[in-house]
Amino acid sequence: MLQPNFEKGNGLLPAIIQDFHSQKVLMLGYMNEESLEKTRNEGKVTFYSRSKQRLWTKGETSGNFLMVKHIELDCDKDTLLIHVAPVGPACHTGTDTCFGDKQNKSTDLGFLERTIQERKANPKPGSYTNDLLNKGINKVAQKVGEEAVELVIEAKDDNEELFLNEASDLMYHYLVLLAAKGYELNDVIDVLKERHK
Repeated sequence: MLQPNFEKGNGLLPAIIQDFHSQKVLMLGYMNEESLEKTRNEGKVTFYSRSKQRLWTKGETSGNFLMVKHIELDCDKDTLLIHVAPVGPACHTGTDTCFGDKQNKSTDLGFLERTIQERKANPKPGSYTNDLLNKGINKVAQKVGEEAVELVIEAKDDNEELFLNEASDLMYHYLVLLAAKGYELNDVIDVLKERHK
């Protein structure tokens, strides 16, 4: 159970917001006891706005919510680290993070995994991902096998475009398979880390 020391910051503590998938630091806000409690209860990050002098749920006007995955407290109990799954850009300027200027670009697979998880949770008519998930686990697994074979075939040739396209197809279908089974890429990463201890 978290027990932050709000007295250290005169009732407000810094809350570092980090993308659960990419580990990118997205933004910094401040929380009081009430905003932390609201964040815990609702699963969406709520700050205490120093300029508005009130509680402020990130995304309350834009729809770009920060969905809480995990909350940690530092060793001095005066700083919060909140791992989130962002729904849209974190910064009001439209960028993924308040600490850079790259708009909605990512070098990790978090953006794709989030899209697949979102389709699973909120099906969208005409979505290939939903069509595939609706066909069941056997069809999803079959597609992963087909794409793996196609990648192996392209690996034997020197056509960069075809090889990278097949690699992309395999990665996408692999992530769909993980989602269909109820797992995330981080679950696989945890296993790989455990193997290298």
